[in-house]
Amino acid sequence: MANIDIDVGGRRYNVACRDGEEEHLKGLAATVDHHATQATQALGGLTETRHLLFAALLLADHLKEVRAGAGLPDLVPPPPDPAVAEALERLAGRMEVLAESLEREHGSA
Repeated sequence: MANIDIDVGGRRYNVACRDGEEEHLKGLAATVDHHATQATQALGGLTETRHLLFAALLLADHLKEVRAGAGLPDLVPPPPDPAVAEALERLAGRMEVLAESLEREHGSA
């Protein structure tokens, strides 16, 4: 298990990931950070929780546009792909680790 530092929304987080996935996770963090920056620019000062909420909404909006451009219906998932399912499982695990870390640092919201 590797530990890396990522920057999202002006904050640095130490996150665990599988060995060899460090660059992939850094790329994901850069994408989230980009959307967090857009949220801040559009909405001004936000609490950290709302900041990440709006970043997630911007990411969901982007995903919706990509799916629409690919001709996929809005609410119907694409055909299952085992590789995508595995990637989502890893991402969910990372998000849980990050959430636990945030709760330890700041207490539950």
